Amino acid sequence: MASHEFDETADHGHSTRSSNGSKGAVIGLTIGLVVALAGDGYLLKRTSDTNEQMAQMQTDTQGQITKLGDATTELLQQRLKALDDEMTAAMKGASTTTTAALKRTQADALKQSQELSKQIQEQQQQVASQIGDLKEATNSVDSKVSAVSSDVGNVKTDVTTVKTDLASTQSNLDKATADLKRMNGDMGVMSGLIATNGKDLAALRELGERNYFEFDINKKQADQRIGNVTLRLKNADPKRNRFTVEVLADDKRVEKKDRTINEPVQVYVGGNRQPYEIVVNQVKKDDIVGYLSTPKVTLARQ
Repeated sequence: MASHEFDETADHGHSTRSSNGSKGAVIGLTIGLVVALAGDGYLLKRTSDTNEQMAQMQTDTQGQITKLGDATTELLQQRLKALDDEMTAAMKGASTTTTAALKRTQADALKQSQELSKQIQEQQQQVASQIGDLKEATNSVDSKVSAVSSDVGNVKTDVTTVKTDLASTQSNLDKATADLKRMNGDMGVMSGLIATNGKDLAALRELGERNYFEFDINKKQADQRIGNVTLRLKNADPKRNRFTVEVLADDKRVEKKDRTINEPVQVYVGGNRQPYEIVVNQVKKDDIVGYLSTPKVTLARQ
């Protein structure tokens, strides 16, 4: 007798841990899915912002290059025109100037031409440097875009995995509850789903529709508190799988006489619209094993 009770208690602990684990898995997977979807949206927004910044940078740099080229061309034309005018004037006055003066004029003109060429070369080097900086910036933006695209692909893969795991968990839960049945209780009220063993009870807990309190009551024991009601075993007949139990709730004792296994024994507690249900799955000599089912939402009876 003691060995059998120990096995049933161990099975009960295993069922409870399995139930809590499965429920935690569903919650964890759901949270993972929400987090993964939020990350996907964030990365897509980053990709769009980076593309816009790169396009604006290219437009601004091209405008600067165009303005610099126009200014350089205009400056060169102005200096060449001034030099041409000076040389023309010098040629016109050559007949009245000395050879030395003509040479000085030519030397000055050559010097100005050299200085102008140097300025043009420096400006060209600056433009080339700016173009190089633009290419480096463009390559950097391309690298960032590639990295963001890779992150988006990884998030999409994670979302797909979470969806698959969630669908698998839901499928297992559907299979576990497929064989559960409903039946009328002893008060003529249609009960919820009835569990006939530990596996069925674990599936009911996964559904989360009601609270479940397991019990193992011996006739020799005094009143035993289960949930917010008290039970006392009055009689147990293992040959006929029948029992009689006394229920104490709201300071009232109600005797449920000659009930059978897996039959919802119903009692209204605290004016609730839905009844509490006592289901006995096993009747032994002077002992019953089963569970108490109570509604999670308290609704007053009308």
